[in-house]
Amino acid sequence: MTHSDPSHAVRLYGTEELPIQERLAGAGPLSVLFDGANLRDIRMHGEEVIRAISFVVRDKDWATLIPEIVRLVVEEDDDRFRITYRAGVASKGETFEYEVAIQGDAAGVLTYSARGNSPTGLLTNRTGFVVLHPIEGVSGAPATITHTNGQRVATGFPVEIDPVQPMMDLREISHRTPGGLEVSCLMEGDAFEMEDQRNWTDASYKTYVRPLALPWPYRIEPGDVIGQKITLTVKGSPKAPSRGAGGPVVLTLGEAEGTIPSLGIGLQPEDASAALRHVETLHQLGVAHIICHHDPRRSHDAETLARQVEAAIALGAHPWLEAVVEHVDDAGAAAEIDALGKVVAKLDHRFTTVLVSPAPDLKCTLPGSVWPLAPAPAKLYAATRAAFPGSRIGGGMFSFFTELNRKRPPTEAIDLVTFTTAAIFHAGDDRSLMETLECLPHIARTVPAIATGLPYSVGPSAIGLRDNPYGAAPVANPGNIRQAVNFNDPRQRGIMGAAWNLGYFAAFAEGGAEAIALGGAVGPFGVLSVPMPFPQPWFEGKGELYPIWHIARGLAKLKGCPIRSLRSSVAGAVRGIAAVTEKGIELWLCNPSPNTVEVRLPEDFTTAAILDASSFVAASRQPDLLDRLTPVETQTLSLDSYAVVRALRQI
Repeated sequence: MTHSDPSHAVRLYGTEELPIQERLAGAGPLSVLFDGANLRDIRMHGEEVIRAISFVVRDKDWATLIPEIVRLVVEEDDDRFRITYRAGVASKGETFEYEVAIQGDAAGVLTYSARGNSPTGLLTNRTGFVVLHPIEGVSGAPATITHTNGQRVATGFPVEIDPVQPMMDLREISHRTPGGLEVSCLMEGDAFEMEDQRNWTDASYKTYVRPLALPWPYRIEPGDVIGQKITLTVKGSPKAPSRGAGGPVVLTLGEAEGTIPSLGIGLQPEDASAALRHVETLHQLGVAHIICHHDPRRSHDAETLARQVEAAIALGAHPWLEAVVEHVDDAGAAAEIDALGKVVAKLDHRFTTVLVSPAPDLKCTLPGSVWPLAPAPAKLYAATRAAFPGSRIGGGMFSFFTELNRKRPPTEAIDLVTFTTAAIFHAGDDRSLMETLECLPHIARTVPAIATGLPYSVGPSAIGLRDNPYGAAPVANPGNIRQAVNFNDPRQRGIMGAAWNLGYFAAFAEGGAEAIALGGAVGPFGVLSVPMPFPQPWFEGKGELYPIWHIARGLAKLKGCPIRSLRSSVAGAVRGIAAVTEKGIELWLCNPSPNTVEVRLPEDFTTAAILDASSFVAASRQPDLLDRLTPVETQTLSLDSYAVVRALRQI
């Protein structure tokens, strides 16, 4: 392969690793997708009833171990299917082996059983079943739960994202789908409980084995047998078809609602020099702000701060400071912040916004656990305001929305609320990654209850994790593969990464965010290629542009423009945003799936530009690729896998 000929996989995903192959299995009106190990998209009469059922083994850092599957057998006829296999996982010399049997029938009964043991013994945070209920049409719906003692209780799926566990001590959950199907999920072999997985941007309510109140990690000793079973029973017929009736996805524009927020990027000290080497190119991004990270535990100092500010100013952006406070006592934290303020006062430019977080808050504190010692938030923010006069003071979490939801800041002491997210904490496959876009409006609807009238900012956020609140660190990825908890995720460099970032920005822009920061300028979360200690297939580290470049550059130009709401005839079939500009109405769309989608644009959109696998090479070399709008012959466009469209309706 020559440099001018990247593979289709690299164009889409940034890796030669092929996507998981999903196999459709069915029995009459019951259908499932089998991904080689677990079940996805479980439907009855075409309506989704359960999002996924998985048997997982997670290590002491909550990373999901990838099983090796052997002796896979799939049997299928008109009214029954059966899947069996053996599997094993390994981590740091420890192994776990198990066998699985899955069976479904046309009457709407699905069973999934697993039985296994560890020949070596295994240190694990969770080994067993996880069941995912969907969120659309289920959020706010009533449910009946059966506890392990047999007691039945009427409850419901939460609307606002629950910071803890909305359902506990579970044996069975019953609910009705939006289409009227009656769904019962029976879980045997241990006690189960539910967490609101929307906290981590997963589009599901997750019911998992083994209560978190029990000690973890825990050890499965040699000779211990783990046996569990899930039985799903679905009754009834849906009131109406749940899928599109064929034909293109039809888009319409609604009324103006809010304005496009400022778009920024993150900047780590170790990336500042590389950003400055490519300042001429990066200046063309036009980002409004750059969030400069400072953590004294990582030996960050006045020199690293000065370098980051230099990069931000050179890129034409306002520098924001994201400061980790190392001291955990009030007096020590105040002195540390005061000293930092004096260092910053000597720089050529001040930080327009200063975000602060105690170091202990970068790690998770599980529900029911004692919060670690940290400075009192109100006193920390007061000290920050005194040390940085004239700057906006932000508080919240540098980790995930989860931690913000569980430890809400005193809003009377700050000017804005902040948090970040990552897309692949619980799962690393393509389907789960793109499903996170479905969850983002739920977060946007929950944030106001936390911010209590203050504006909020999001980011720096990317597909991968810059930190791991639940373990020592994100997962290093020298093999350049898809996996949960990746630091450098390959899809950041592909067309898929561009589509995800567009969907991410669109969701929070429509959700009222004042500012949104995408991952970074360079590095594992960046917009262009520089030399890195991890693989970048086809890219040579010479400043070639990743597809996400075009998303960041295009959306940054729309700051302050009125948003026109975008409606789709098929929910979730496309993601995007529309804005009113001086030239007309500008529309940005993406296809969030690997399948080709036909899309009918709103009336009178006459020109468009498309970013997809076929334009990948040109996109790496032409910063203004999506400025090159060409006339459209028809209002219906065919969008290939993860394609992005910029379209214009001129005044």
